[in-house]
Amino acid sequence: MSGALIVTAELGGEDFAWLDGLRRRNFPLDRNQVPAHLTVFHAVAPSAEQELRRRLAEQVGGVAPKASIAGIMDLGGGVAFRIVSDDLDELRAELADALRGLLGAQDAGGWRPHITIQNKVAPKVARELVLALEGDFQPRPLRIAGLGLHRYLGGPWETLGVFPFRKPS
Repeated sequence: MSGALIVTAELGGEDFAWLDGLRRRNFPLDRNQVPAHLTVFHAVAPSAEQELRRRLAEQVGGVAPKASIAGIMDLGGGVAFRIVSDDLDELRAELADALRGLLGAQDAGGWRPHITIQNKVAPKVARELVLALEGDFQPRPLRIAGLGLHRYLGGPWETLGVFPFRKPS
């Protein structure tokens, strides 16, 4: 839905550079309209913008969530890294409870945290990337630097605000 609000967990600098580089190399050029990201909510009602700003500012007052890249996900027509974080799960659950009734169907139905590095390709192409990545994959920590608020513009996003965590994990 155009105009909907998107909430992301902002990636730390080195992790972002690595993941965005993978995304730029593997995502179809004409489909890659946003950088690498970890979506917390896909579509929040635009009327919730001020409430979201307030709640995101509150959430970043403590220690940054611990997170890790735990595996590779075959999306059929794409590839993503599976993210594991009890801290982010808890943060998201608190926000989801506060935003009940303002979330889109995709967000109300649960959360599978991931960072997509390829999408909208033939399943054979995606499977080739899965196999290539699995060859030397090792779980690794993922630094979460903050929370982001964005507006969906029918493809690209407009960043409305970034809320850095005050204390690194």
